[in-house]
Parts: sequence; C-alpha cells; structure tokens
Amino acid sequence: MAPAAAQEWHDVPSPDGRLKVEFAVDQGEAVYRASFRGKPIIDRSMMGFRFKDATPLEGGFTLQAANRSERDTVWEQPWGEQRLIREQSNDLAVTLAAADGRQLKIEFRVFDDGFGFRYILPGTPDKRFVISDELTQFAFAQNYRAWWIPAYREKFSEYEYARSALSAVSVVQTPFTLEGEGVALAIHEAALVDYASMNLRMIADNTRTLQADLSPWSNGDRVRGRGGLKTPWRAVLVADDAAQLANSTLILNLNEPNRLGEVSWAKPMKYIGIFWGMHIGRFTWEPGPDHGATTTRAKEYIDFAAANGIEGVLIEGWNKGWDAPQWWLNGHSRFIQTETADDFDMDAVAAYARERGVTIVGHHETGAQVRDYLTQLDPALAFYNRYGVSAIKLGYVGTRLDMTEWPDGQYAVESFQQVVEAAASRRIAIFPHEPVKDTGLRRTWPNVMSREGARGQEYNGGSPDTGNSPDHVAILPFTRMLSGPLDYTPGVFDFDYHSKRPFNRVPSTLAQQLALFVVLYSPVQMAVDLPENYVGNPAFAFICAVPTDWDRSVTLQGAIGEYVVTARKDRHSDDWFVGALTNEKERNLTLPLTFLEPGRRYEALIYADGEGADWKSAPERIAISKRIVTSTTVLDLALASGGGQAIQLRAVR
Repeated sequence: MAPAAAQEWHDVPSPDGRLKVEFAVDQGEAVYRASFRGKPIIDRSMMGFRFKDATPLEGGFTLQAANRSERDTVWEQPWGEQRLIREQSNDLAVTLAAADGRQLKIEFRVFDDGFGFRYILPGTPDKRFVISDELTQFAFAQNYRAWWIPAYREKFSEYEYARSALSAVSVVQTPFTLEGEGVALAIHEAALVDYASMNLRMIADNTRTLQADLSPWSNGDRVRGRGGLKTPWRAVLVADDAAQLANSTLILNLNEPNRLGEVSWAKPMKYIGIFWGMHIGRFTWEPGPDHGATTTRAKEYIDFAAANGIEGVLIEGWNKGWDAPQWWLNGHSRFIQTETADDFDMDAVAAYARERGVTIVGHHETGAQVRDYLTQLDPALAFYNRYGVSAIKLGYVGTRLDMTEWPDGQYAVESFQQVVEAAASRRIAIFPHEPVKDTGLRRTWPNVMSREGARGQEYNGGSPDTGNSPDHVAILPFTRMLSGPLDYTPGVFDFDYHSKRPFNRVPSTLAQQLALFVVLYSPVQMAVDLPENYVGNPAFAFICAVPTDWDRSVTLQGAIGEYVVTARKDRHSDDWFVGALTNEKERNLTLPLTFLEPGRRYEALIYADGEGADWKSAPERIAISKRIVTSTTVLDLALASGGGQAIQLRAVR
C-alpha cells in the first residue's frame, strides 16, 4: 500500500458535534489533533513507541485500514455517584503498517465530554518486548493555566496543587488540569492494568508540548509486555468550564464493564475508626501505654457506631509489626497480617461487632513491602473471611516498593491488580491508601471502592509542614477527583488538639467539614474525629443522615481553588444533599434549586457557618436552621473564610 498523503486527516466528531478529533499519517508519522467549538485545543501531536531491543515505531507508517463505528448505551453502577451512565461515542480504529511489516493499531473514542485513544501493540502473546519510551504527545494550542502536582517525588501523590502557566511545568502527574478562554481540559488515563502509570513531561523548556513519561522499573525499563498488549486509554477530558469538567464520566466509560456480576457485598457505608487519635498524637499505632487498637477501645467505637447508625469501624494497628522504630520511613517493617497485638482480641471484637450489627473495616499495612504482603495475601484474606470482614483499607506507606520500585510503575500496577482479584474472589472490598492512581477500574472491578492518592485530612492532624492550605479542598474536585472516589476522611469537630500538635490545624470551619461529605465523593466515608467529640453536637445529625450512595450528582458551580457547590440525590429516597465550600476568602453565593423535582416541597435543614465563624479564630461556630423550599427557591449561601454549608433537602410531599 502506498504511503498516505500528507495531511490526509480522518475526523471523528463527538455526538453533539462540539468536539472534533482528527488522525492522520502525515509524512509517515502517526499524528492527531483536536478542536472544541471550532477552536484548536491540541495541535498536531506525535504518537508511537521506542523499544529496548527492537526498531522504534515512530515513523515510516502507512495506513492500512480506518474503520468507523458508534455506540450509545446506558449502564448502571452497582454503587456510585451516578446510578445510570450514558456511554455514547463516535469511534475510529486505524491499522498502521511499519516499514518492517509490523502492525500498530490505534483506537479512538470521542464523547461529548472528551476523548480517549489507546494502542494495540504488534505481535503475538509469545513475543516479548520492552518499551523504553512512549512517544504520545499533547501539543496544546494555548499556554493554558495549569493545576498540577509533581511526579517522581518522595511523597508520591501527596502534594498540594500548584498553579502555573502550562509552559512552566516540568514533569507532572495526571490528572493534569488546564483552563483557557471558554474551555477546561484534563489529561489522565483509563483502564491501567498491566502497564506503567503515565506522567507528563515537557519536551523542551518553555514550550507547550507534553509527552507521556511512563514510571520506570528500577533498571530503566518502562513496560515489559507481550504482543497484542492493549495500553491504557490516554484520556482528554473537555468541557466549557471547571464545573462541567467535574461532571465528566469519560474515565468510567473508557473502562470495561463489571466482571464480578452481583456485588451487593461491596457495600457503600459510613464508618468511624481508631485513626485520627494516632495522627493527632493521642494514641500510637505501636504497642505501649498509648496503643490505640486495644480490645476495650475497639468495643467503645463499636458501641458508638451502633448507637448512631454508623455501619463500620476501622481498626488500625491491631496486628503485629508496628513496633519497628519509624516504620513509616525505613521500609523494613514486617507486618504480620494474621497475628494480633497482645492487647487486641480479634475473636472478642468480631463477636461484639456482630452482636451490635456493626461491620469491622479491616486494615492491611504493607510498609511498601509488597513481595512480603503478597506471600501473606491468601491467609490474610482467609483470616478476615473467618471474622466476617468484607472491606479492607490497604496501606503502602513508603517511598519505594520493596525499597526499589516506584509506587506507580508497572510492578506496582500489576501487584495491586493481584490484590484486587484475590480480594474479589473472597468477596472483599478494598480501598487503598498510598495507592496506584485511580483510572476508573471500579467499573470493571467494583470491589475497588475508593482510594486516597492525595493529601488527605491526616495531613492536618500531624504533618510536619503543618497541614493543608485552606484552598486545597476547593482544588480537589477539579483535579484529583477527576480520577475517582477519594478517601479524604472528613468530619473534624474538635479543632483544639494542639497539646500534641502545636503547629497543626484543620484549615476549615465545622460547616465546611460537613460539606466535605457531599463535595468529596467516596462510597466509603469516614467520620474521622474521636467519638467523644461528636457526642452532644447537633451538627453530627448531618453526618448520620448523609448517604454514601447516590442516584444523581452534579457540580453546580465552581472555580478551581476558589469555591465549589455540589448537589447529590440519594439513591434510596427522594432526598437531596448539597455541599458548598470556599477557600480562605469569605464569599456569598446564590443557589437556585432548579435541580429539585418541580411542584414538590422539601424541608431544607441548613448547616451554615455561624456568626463570626472563621477557620483560624472560630471554626466551631455553626448555625442550624430549617425552611420549606421548592425548585423555584433561590438560596443565599454565606460562606466564612475557610467555610462552607451543608444542606439536607427532605422531600415532604
């Protein structure tokens, strides 16, 4: 077949026609570009690969085939922020021939809210190869404003977000969020299973083109694969503005359907836990006089959960292995996943929880010793099965897995997938901390219910850098949350923990802590504070009432790092919940309730910042009120510095 003519572009529009992606073999190179509402957003960008011991696939291509198709279906999440999701796209599959006869296939899917493409690499499963570089580029049409966290740093994903010009970035993680005139974008990936995570690196100083930068193995290999390997989808989310970007379902739609079938055992829930006390210095993980995870304390937490309709109790530090000095730093701790600490009786605690109707949320800390954890995995899961534990929080604390490998390289991805599948076979749900980033796998493996992968509330309790900035939670919905649910652990009510942590503080008001239960989605939401700090506080009623499983969700308003307003409808009733929050700037917002059912009345229970509330000086001040509203009502939201508002809208007829 003769080489394709220069500039022979094959265009693929989105179903609504506003987004257009084009592909060409141009002078032998595989390239693509994209436009939104008639304006370029990504200019001519290269595609291809280099290999360790094979000829590169980066030029000399001819186009063998280009096949178009379309799809339009609706699928249901077994749990989630949106029960029904429409999967509508226009697709293009191309087959390219290299000069040596190898075939490279590329699939494009274009939705109204963005597009994705992935490669199918040449060869058959008996042919091994090593990728030394993926040449996928994103040549942005403008020097957009960018929101990002750095790649290849010791704290992995646990950094606050920086804002800069696109041209100022060096190497960043995804999701990588951009804003320009009339458009908001994010670059991420979907369906990361047997590959390395994609970071983005600027190809030259002070330019606008980023290239895929795959997290390497310790010897420099990027990906070790076999012929026919399908890469993760390279995903570009596109919307009019940041609020619409936050409503995207692109990442989920680029994943494969549920492989587990009926998963009622993967239950959305609220939980409390022996956790915050360690972070604020009151308890310890390690054995001793201040050990947190004792039998007595676990029963106290179970009693509180049972009395307040909280489904689960997390118990961290229950097992052996926590006594190594600075276990979170040295990477040498060996956690024994089937042996309890001397002051913790698993038989007694499990029986007590069962008697009180409370679920134990298990905990497996690995200390980043993955090989050791995998050797223990089957007996560890069997141990929890024996005690009726159906959800486990995982921990991968450490800067390198097994002291050598990046926590988002192919080794991390594949070893985590082993855990996912083993847990699923035991009907156990998981939510990892220090995880491989979320890429929408919860659609395919719905036992992966949430992840950390960000600076969570724990940084406010004990981080040496004093904690998060007040704008942090106003950035997350437009950055980290684009990848999936976040186990942030909201719900601090007591802001005076400074006897042990004199330089730390929670940078929000009490009303904002309530709003986080709505704004930062997770199907497993932890009310993080000590139980005694909830007793007698009327604001705790909101935590008891707010669901974790939703029928519909919509980001109504927002500006990155400034404010956000989110509304969600309960999956099991006609009630709606609203969360609004701001950064350190106090502000007034107007909220039309047009998302409510027309003609229906609702009782609004409003948890607002009280008079004089301020995250620095008076975070605990809250004003609780109620009123009748309808879909024609417009609410005025007064948000204090670092403040917020949480609203429960109960349908009354």
